[in-house]
Parts: sequence; structure tokens; C-alpha cells
Amino acid sequence: MTSSAQESGQQPTANAMRRALKRARDGVALDVAEAAVLLQARGADLTDLCASAARVRDAGLEAAGRAGVITYSKSVFIPLTRLCRDKCHYCTFATVPGKLRRAGHGMFMSPDEVLAIARRGAELGCKEALITLGDKPEDRWPEAREWLEAEGYDDTIAYVRAMAIRILEETGLLPHLNPGVMSWTDFQRLKPVAPSMGMMLETTAERLWSEPGGPHHGSPDKEPAVRLRVLEDAGRSSVPFTSGLLIGIGETYEERAESLFALRRISRSYHGIQELILQNFRAKPDTAMRGMPDAELDELVATVAVARHIMGPSACLQAPPNLVDGEYARLIGAGIDDWGGVSPLTPDHVNPERPWPQIDRLAEQSAAAGFVLRERLAVYPEFVQRGEPWLDPRLLPHVRALADPETGLAREDVEVRGLPWQEPEEVFVPSGRTDLHRAIDTEGRTGDRRQDFDEVYGDWEALREAAAPGMVPERIDADVREALAVAADDPTKLTDPQALALLHADGPALDALCGIADAVRRDVVGDDVTYIVTRNINFTNVCYTGCRFCAFAQRRTDADAFTLSLEQVADRAEQAWDVGAVEVCMQGGIHPDLPGTAYFDIARAVKKRVPGMHVHAFSPMEVVNGATRTGMSIREWLAEAKAAGLDSIPGTAAEILDDEVRWVLTKGKLPTATWVEVIRTAHELGIRSSSTMMYGHVDQPRHWLGHLRLLAQIQQETGGFTEFVTLPFIHTNAPVYLAGIARPGPTTRDNRAVTAMARLLLHPHIPNIQTSWVKLGTEGAADMLRSGANDLGGTLMEETISRMAGSSYGSYRSIRDLVAIAEAAGRPARARTTLYGAVPEERQRAAMASDGHLPELLPVLGDD
Repeated sequence: MTSSAQESGQQPTANAMRRALKRARDGVALDVAEAAVLLQARGADLTDLCASAARVRDAGLEAAGRAGVITYSKSVFIPLTRLCRDKCHYCTFATVPGKLRRAGHGMFMSPDEVLAIARRGAELGCKEALITLGDKPEDRWPEAREWLEAEGYDDTIAYVRAMAIRILEETGLLPHLNPGVMSWTDFQRLKPVAPSMGMMLETTAERLWSEPGGPHHGSPDKEPAVRLRVLEDAGRSSVPFTSGLLIGIGETYEERAESLFALRRISRSYHGIQELILQNFRAKPDTAMRGMPDAELDELVATVAVARHIMGPSACLQAPPNLVDGEYARLIGAGIDDWGGVSPLTPDHVNPERPWPQIDRLAEQSAAAGFVLRERLAVYPEFVQRGEPWLDPRLLPHVRALADPETGLAREDVEVRGLPWQEPEEVFVPSGRTDLHRAIDTEGRTGDRRQDFDEVYGDWEALREAAAPGMVPERIDADVREALAVAADDPTKLTDPQALALLHADGPALDALCGIADAVRRDVVGDDVTYIVTRNINFTNVCYTGCRFCAFAQRRTDADAFTLSLEQVADRAEQAWDVGAVEVCMQGGIHPDLPGTAYFDIARAVKKRVPGMHVHAFSPMEVVNGATRTGMSIREWLAEAKAAGLDSIPGTAAEILDDEVRWVLTKGKLPTATWVEVIRTAHELGIRSSSTMMYGHVDQPRHWLGHLRLLAQIQQETGGFTEFVTLPFIHTNAPVYLAGIARPGPTTRDNRAVTAMARLLLHPHIPNIQTSWVKLGTEGAADMLRSGANDLGGTLMEETISRMAGSSYGSYRSIRDLVAIAEAAGRPARARTTLYGAVPEERQRAAMASDGHLPELLPVLGDD
């Protein structure tokens, strides 16, 4: 193995180099091949390349208001544990339990050891606590697992979270977390306690991980696809994130260029990569790669310059100053604008043989190159000034205490001291359009989109590229007539190709399919069309998750934003009880000020006011939000919610349970696996749920099939689903439609096919199939009742989610309205409870007296 990429093939021709250099000078976008050529620039060619890269960097600094400024972070390095489940062939940081014991160390640093370093750093004016550790040591080392259990932590991430909170409260330093590979849920757990996090991509060259002898062979967390997923999840979670490359570990120039383009793609998609570190390999004794030559300085300089051209003027590029033997001027000349973390107290534990330079020395060298050295925080100025959703509200006081409000850089001569890390006070203060549940039908929404439309959802062009593969229609090979025969005989025997053919059915074949589904419905649940007298209560629409299909979510300052008080929530529940409701369905946006315990307060408030009301509340996304904000496990949180009065949960936030589509639709919402985990856990605890599918956007029938198969599998395992609800996509005000990416909702054919196939593919496991009058109107809902559905959902009494998206079918239906829909399908109607039981006689009398709606509600807008 060689350290450089020079053995990747022939040297580029002089013409290829001249052409690539000219494109770089002219500011023309480079491709991978051109970048690979430029990575090999040396001598005068390298000087030319660096000059154009420096111009790009200078333009970016001027645009950012930091012309002539190069930054660094004054930090302490806290190696929380040196145990790791990986076996990187160049690493001296990771060790084994026996060596730690012989050296008199614990498996992890103790809280006292962590805080001693952080306190000393604060005294020296440091503002960053860089917490670095090995990947998931408990998965490899029993000693690590035993230590965590003895100290009361479920896993390493829980300990990282606890230490970050104590550092914030007791020292005032801002934690920057490097715990290695993190899941989407890990990001939700850690975001409230750290303004920034990081993980080096290192390389996308898979062979360096998969082939024996490669530097990452035997290290599960170094698989490039895994690390790219972490970067994506950081962007989806709006976490300011540091990443970068380790060059000279055996990659080719083409592979190095591909790695840079992978970083650019993610940076453009989410705008969340706050800095890129370009780190040169330096061989260390006592490692498998000790005989490999160091990456040459020219290699690093060329990589920095090419990275600057690829990433553009707004990117922040860093090269560690302790790895270049004092050649600072060359790195500045190549286009860096940051020196990274530099500590006056602790060594670089990853490269302990190479001490950091003195800060005065860095300032002198920067000045010699024409730059002023300025201190920044762990989180970069751009994100300090962006605020929400990039910084959790609980961190804002800590960041603002140290940040210059004008520049976002570190304040000079500020006292670094601890501040309480706590939930915002006065969470349930009513604000905004709290009358929107009524006004949405008369006044409508103020605008068709939220104020941060161009920022919160990520880069629309990058999203369009990501959506394209999933929208390609599939080829249908199965015979529709044969599939219909199987469905009529025994729908449980439908193969995937046959089911897919039926999901594409049209004309007479579709009519036949709906007839078969309707017959199955009749055999399973009879002719009664069921409905529930319920009130829908959305307690807030403030949300920064960035779901691209959602027109309901608003920023707290948007004209249509609202938050209800606990008293208002309880009032609405009591009003619903008075008119015969048996259930309240409560969901809200992921409000950044909402503590994880707020959901318990909401359930208690309803139960205290109306003890007999069934509380059907909190989607899996809200469950995860509550669990991560409290530091509880999903199981613990659900158990606590049940004790507070939660009776069942809506199976919303499912959208399409296929991450190919899901990440186009939702940006920051929970992944499929986490949704399934929440639902399974709820069912295991005796908390039943509905199940849903939103379709007709950037999906195809193959995605519907996979979604329905997964729901059937879960139901066979848990039996916890009460029904399946079809949710046609409402496109009118949906951001992903306004951006020109999604199609304008499903067709009538789609709706009939989905309803019919839901009946057949979920048979006999989920007997109740619900259609949505909110999204389809009277005639559309009646049509679905003739296509396999047996349930109309609820009276709702109020509804803002679909109405804000552009649904024209009003916010409530009276009992007579629902009975009329059933009669239009030639069927009788019958009230039910949430769990499809009989409604108590007293509730029926109250509902019939009011016709299932509130007296102050205005007439429904025109229907079909």
C-alpha cells in the first residue's frame, strides 16, 4: 500500500492539466475527472491552482463579512473513552481494556475527570469542549458495557449526553461531540445538548474498507455508505456538522475527487456542513500502517485547493496546523480559512506526538500571510446567526453568552461560566392564530407558504435529482386477469408481481378489483359503515422539522402560527364531550420550546377535565421527540405517557415506509425503522394504534406495495393496529409541489386501487379500512366505500392540517353528513369507539342531540 494516490494510473497530460487549470481560473464547475487531474498539480501548476482557490476563498470571506479573517476555536480535548469497536490500521487513539487498567485508567473518563479538564479550560478562556471517543465500545468490549450499566447509562450516547449537560451547566464550555457513527435517533438525543457535532467521512473508497489489508478493513463504522448516511441524518436533523477527508491512506486521485463531490452533494442538499477538515495521513509507530509514507505536503495543498474549487466560496475549510510542520503559509495560500480547534491545555489525543502550535504563533503566521486570526465558537458564525432550527432553544442562552451578536464569532474577553440547561419557561402560553380551527374555513390561511420556504426544506435542485429515480414507473410483467383470479379466490396468496399488476389496474380491470375488495369487505365486517364522534385538536403548528409535503407547519413568527395553552386544550376536549364525543385526537408540530414531558401534561389535562374521554394522541414522531428530549427510551416514554392518560396513538408520520421516498418527502422526520420501533413498542405495551399511508406525491405503486406488506407483517406480530387509513396527498399548498417536484396528488384511479388493494393485502390481519372525507369529499369517500373501505373516520369538529394544505372539503362533518355518505354508497352507518367497540348509550344520546358537532361551528364550505 502506498500513501499517495500516485499509483492510480498515468499522470495527466499537459493538455489535460492546462484545460483543468483554465476551468478553475474561470470559475467553471469542475467534474470528477477534472478534479482528479488537478489533485496531481505540482510546481507551477500547483501555484496556479492555489492562486485561483485563494481568490474563491477571499470572495466567500468578503461575502460573509469576514474579509481577511482566518479563524480558530480555543478548545479542550476530552477523550471520553479510548475503547472502540473498530480496528483502523493507522490509529493509536483506540486501545483495549487491559492497557487502560494497567495504566490506572477507567474504561471511561469519570465525570470528575471530565469536569476538571473543562473547568481548567474555562479558566484559560477556552470556549469549546471537544468530546471525542471510540465508536460504540459497548458493542465490542464487555468491560465498557459493565461500566455503563454500573453508572446507570443505557449506552455510550447516554453518557455523552449527560456529560455535555454537566459541561454546559458547570463550566460554560460549548460541547462539540465526536462520538463516531450516530443514528437519526442519536442526533435527536444529542442535539439539545451540543450546538455542533462531527465525524470525518475520511473516504468514499469502499475497497479500503472491504478488502483485506485495507486501512479500514474490520471496522464496521468505516463503511462509506454508513458514514454518508450519518452526514445525511445530520443534515436532516439540522445539526451543524463538521466532516472531512483523511488523505493519503491508499485512495486514488479519482477516489479522492469522488469523496469531495460526495461531501458537496450533501452540503448542497442540507446546507448543514459547517466545515470540512482536510487532514494528511502521518504514519504512527506501533500501528499496522507504520511503514506507509506520510502524505506529502504538496498532496495536502493540492487537495485543499481542489476542495475549495469544488465546495465553493461559502465553505469553511480547515487543515490541522499541527500536522504540517509549520508550513502554514502554504495552507493559507491554498484556500483554507480556519485552523480548527487549538488547545492551550490538552494535547491532540489522536495525534499526541504532534503538539498544537501556540496561538500566538498561529496569529503571527496568519498575519504574515495577510490575515487576522479571530476566535470562533465550536459552532460556526453562520449557524449562530441562523438560530432555529439549527440551535436548540435550550442551547441558545449558552451560545449567546459567548457569541458576538454582530459577527457570530467568539466574544473577546468574555467570562466563560456555567448556565442552567433547562426547558424554556412558559411553554403553554397561547399565541398566534388560536382561532385557526374555525377561521381556516372562513378566512383561510394568510399565505400559501411559510416565510422560510427557500431555506428550511434544503436545496430544491438537489432534491429534484434525488426524487427522480423513485418516480420512474415500474415495468409490469404479471398478467392482470390471472392476478384478479387469485385475488377473488384467496387474496392472501397474491404474489408481489401480481399485487403490483393490480395496483396498476385501470378500466374494467379496476372495476373488477374494486368489486372483489368490496366482497371481501362484506364477508369480513359486513355492510355497516362505521364512524366516530371525535374532536381533532392540534395544539401547535409551530415546527421546524422541514417536512416537504406539510403546509401545516409554521415558524413561531409566521402569521398563521399558533400554540394553545393546556387550559384551551382541556376546554376543547370538554366541549367535544358535551356534544357526544368519545375521543380526542391530538397531534402538533415539533415545537422547539416543547419539553418532552409536555405531552404528558396534555394527556393529564384532558383526563383531569374529562375522565371518560379516550385520548388518541401523539404520532411516532412526537413520541421520539418526547423520548429524546427527556433522555428516556421510547419504551419508558410510552409507559409514562400511558400512565398520564394516553390510550392509543395515531399511526401517522408514516407517509411512505420506504426511505427512498421518505427522505424526499420529509427531510427531518424519523426514518422507517424508527417508526416501526415506536409502533411495535407501543403495541407491546398495550397501546394500540391506527396505521396510515400518504400517497400520490413522489411515489410509485411499488412503494405502496412495500408499505402495505410491512404493515401486514407488523400486525401479524403484534395485532395492535385498529385500522388502516388511506391519506391521499393534498398538493395545493404543499412545498414539494410548489417547488415543482411532486405530482398534483393521486388520481381517482389511484385512490380506488389503493383502497381496494389495502383491503386485499391487509386481509385478514387488519379488518378495518378507513377512507378520508377530509381529502376526498362526499362523493369521493362514497366511491371508496364501494371499493373496499368500511369506515369514514371521525366528525373531527375541527381540522387544520389538510385545510392548510389546500383541501376544499371543510373541517368537520355532522353525523347526518356521514350517514348521507354511507347512504350514497347504499349502506347503513353506525357509530363506533376508537377500538371499534359499541358506543355507550349516554354518548349516543349526546351525539344525536348535537348531531356530532359544536354549536358555534359555521356552515361547511361547498363540497364537491
